[in-house]
Amino acid sequence: MRLEGSRLVAVGGAGLIGSHTVDALLREGVAEIVVFDNFARGSTENLEQALNDPRLVVAEGDIGDPAALRNAFSGADGVFHFAALWLRHCYEHPREGFDVNVAGMFNVLEACRDAGVGRLVFSSSASVYGDAVERPMSETHPFNNTTFYGASKIAGEVMVKAFHHRYGLGYVGLRYFNVYGPRQDYEGAYVAVIMKMLDRLDQGMRPIVHGDGTQAFDFIHVEDCARANVMAMKAESQDCFYNVCTGNQTSIKELAEILIGLCGRDVAIDYQPEETAFVTDRIGDPTLARQDLEFCSEIGLLDGLGGLIKWRDKHRRRGSRTS
Repeated sequence: MRLEGSRLVAVGGAGLIGSHTVDALLREGVAEIVVFDNFARGSTENLEQALNDPRLVVAEGDIGDPAALRNAFSGADGVFHFAALWLRHCYEHPREGFDVNVAGMFNVLEACRDAGVGRLVFSSSASVYGDAVERPMSETHPFNNTTFYGASKIAGEVMVKAFHHRYGLGYVGLRYFNVYGPRQDYEGAYVAVIMKMLDRLDQGMRPIVHGDGTQAFDFIHVEDCARANVMAMKAESQDCFYNVCTGNQTSIKELAEILIGLCGRDVAIDYQPEETAFVTDRIGDPTLARQDLEFCSEIGLLDGLGGLIKWRDKHRRRGSRTS
């Protein structure tokens, strides 16, 4: 799809991946971007740069409201769907996870159909795979998921495929691996492991690793995810799902050691008893996204974590001055 002169809608566009994608889209010559968000997790602060651009329109609304979605999608050429409750929230509140991730997804699909939207880019997740059965995990990896979050993303994938075949809705789905980067939550109940480690290092404490630290993941920078979204909207590919990953493996022990070094701390890792983990082994295969979308990750883990630490320090200092 040609982005120049297009009108696009970003559902959940004030969140982590959504706001970075909005920034990237404004560099593509689009005519207008509507950010549709209820601001439960997203924030206007995430859109601080984009709000200076007259092509950005903010429409506060909820995906539980079909009429609001239809209004936002009117005249749209393409839609990005980022809005979702995250893994641990779904684990603790599965009904809310269903309402947002499954029923909300259906509302988005109906609104796309009713508005005649040409193309949808849907944010799925590597959680559909669960723990690795094959390594690296390609898009044909079995759905080995055991979480409600993963189940909700599988449901979303099946529904969008059904809308494609029933109504001709063009779409591409992206399965993000472990996303990190600026604008990541650093407070609240669902803070990611990187931020928890940085909190302890800030306090002169040792970062906690549960178990032996051999749990391994594929960490992908949020700006790479944003580029993947832009490329997915541009691509000719249809009715496909793609990994958004680096293909590189990093253990939790290695992650802790990197953060200790970047923070300049002289501390050891605090190994604590193993907890029940949702996933312990998940490394992606980036081959298909490189082949079909021409997407390849560009930001290495050291550079990405260094940038995250600088953003976090600046953000926290600014917050302390205004609190």
